[in-house]
Amino acid sequence: MLNNKNLTQREVNVIPDVSQALSWLEAHPDALNGIGRGIERETLRVEPDGKLAQTPHPAALGSALTHSWVTTDFAETLLEFITPVEREIAPLLDTLRDIHREVARELSDERMWPFSMPCFIGENTPIELAQYGTSNIGRMKTLYREGLKNRYGALMQTISGVHYNFSLPLSFWQQRAGVSDEEGGKDKISDGYLRLIRNYYRFGWVIPFLFGASPAICRSFLQGKTSSLPFETHHGMLYLPYATSLRMSDLGYTNKSQNTLGITFNTLDAYVTALKRAIKTPSEEFARIGLKDAHGDYLQLNTNVLQIENELYAPIRPKRVTRDGEAPSDALLRGGIEYIEVRSLDINPFSPVGVDEQQVRFLDLFLIWCALADAPEMSSDELICARQNWNRVILEGRKPGQTIGIGCGDAREPLADVGKALFHDLARVADVLDRNQGEHHYQTVCERLAACFDDPELTFSARILQAMKADGISGTGLMLAEEYRQMLLAEPMRVMSTGQFRDEALRSQARQKEIEAADTLSFEAFLAQRAG
Repeated sequence: MLNNKNLTQREVNVIPDVSQALSWLEAHPDALNGIGRGIERETLRVEPDGKLAQTPHPAALGSALTHSWVTTDFAETLLEFITPVEREIAPLLDTLRDIHREVARELSDERMWPFSMPCFIGENTPIELAQYGTSNIGRMKTLYREGLKNRYGALMQTISGVHYNFSLPLSFWQQRAGVSDEEGGKDKISDGYLRLIRNYYRFGWVIPFLFGASPAICRSFLQGKTSSLPFETHHGMLYLPYATSLRMSDLGYTNKSQNTLGITFNTLDAYVTALKRAIKTPSEEFARIGLKDAHGDYLQLNTNVLQIENELYAPIRPKRVTRDGEAPSDALLRGGIEYIEVRSLDINPFSPVGVDEQQVRFLDLFLIWCALADAPEMSSDELICARQNWNRVILEGRKPGQTIGIGCGDAREPLADVGKALFHDLARVADVLDRNQGEHHYQTVCERLAACFDDPELTFSARILQAMKADGISGTGLMLAEEYRQMLLAEPMRVMSTGQFRDEALRSQARQKEIEAADTLSFEAFLAQRAG
């Protein structure tokens, strides 16, 4: 167990009192059997010299539109790997690693960039938008990316991350909230996930503190523009000495007009209503871009604050698997929240697959705690206050004596004290999970990560910045990319096979052709129909 003898009552009181909920959990350990987990990892393809690859998405990997495990994000060169939902951690990470192994074999001489912030990209380097074929839905996906490029710049969209999809088992909601089944209990389950999300906004800054791995950027990322951040320079890179995750800062993909949308996480209906309103709210800024150019070619899907729901910037999202043609918000209204998507993980540069077991186990602990702890409703102003804590950690999280604001007032507490108090609770969750498995893995994770609050040099950001100062971003990135490439090429598959990937590539290509052949509407009519 985590050593708690140095924790004072004052330290424990800076976070919600979860003692009763933890006692309940200790009495109902089976409620956590069957947690659902999935991972999405993004990575740029780069040449052996570290420059952005200019080749199309490898044909051997199948159709990016319809492949189950390998697709693209913003750019043709920005890969995205998607695991199926798994109930155990080992097969989840084995599957993710198998996807990496297969892709490494198909990339020829190219490498997978091991950082969230992009490699050197010259001012005139082409960044081709992801291509999804000639179907209406494929063309719409590319047009959405055209809109992102015109709104925020293509370079901004080459930033990579890891998304962690997490669901608590039905048994948890049955025992904790008294629901009978998912359909009948969808309102209570949704309320429970919204409680989780509100606590995540209040305390999720712990994720960039521990796992932020983008304290520096390549000078090319600014492309001659100035920044208000007090960067220091070294080896052609720009960095902040105490930064954790510049990916999560205003340098990354943000939409400042979203602050005025009034999107909160108190009720599902209010969240969906505000989200749908944003898609219909005109934007003067984006209207200046125009809907089409002088040749009649589209520049964006529309000129509203959000083109589609996915454009909403958020470090966490409520989700439900959608049906064909269904908007994410309509899926939520139909069936309630099914799982949550954590979006604040940088690429882990110390792992060949961008994320490791320690992070998965920590997220399990933290998200369970978020679901158990009381979470008063939050106004949009309170969400902005919470974001200020995130920004403080993102830009100066390792600064000696760093503090965290409590609520929207002037009260502040040392970050280290709040972190230790949180881990005091997480250790009890870890004990329950370990007893279920007959192991000590979760408790070990607690002990190792709690040490970061006394010694921030143990965090990802401190460790990778030290390497970057020695060898530069390009040097460190290329060294890791080549090391991981050789490692993946040498390893055998664990849970999947090359034959499975070959079959899925062929299936995805056939499915894309079917979608293209089935189109009956013009692209204009299709867009009008989707706009509703």
